[in-house]
Amino acid sequence: VQLQASGGGLVQAGGSLRLSCAASGRTASTYHMAWLRRAPGKEREFVTGISRSGGNTKYSDSVKGRFTISRDNPKNTVYLQMNSLIPEDTAVYYCAARWTYGDYVPREYDYWGPGTQVTVSS
Repeated sequence: VQLQASGGGLVQAGGSLRLSCAASGRTASTYHMAWLRRAPGKEREFVTGISRSGGNTKYSDSVKGRFTISRDNPKNTVYLQMNSLIPEDTAVYYCAARWTYGDYVPREYDYWGPGTQVTVSS
């Protein structure tokens, strides 16, 4: 599966952005998907993930209540709606995928797309 993220940009604190991740491949909709991010000088961190069916989601404590992950399987696209953005959300955001049996949110991912920069100004 190949992944392409888009939708990043510069936004003021308190604003919103929506990221999209288009997955290509005949079975793209069968992959569990996630968003991870890497801020300058920091380790990459898990932000949120969604199972293949969309029935299971998981969020990091730092974004819970502000970010929402969703997927549109017929379109092979995953979205990340980010609201109430704060400067600490500034990072490169990566879309990732993994295929496993079951319907859950994995901890590790095998496929990665190029990141998209999100910058939140104070």
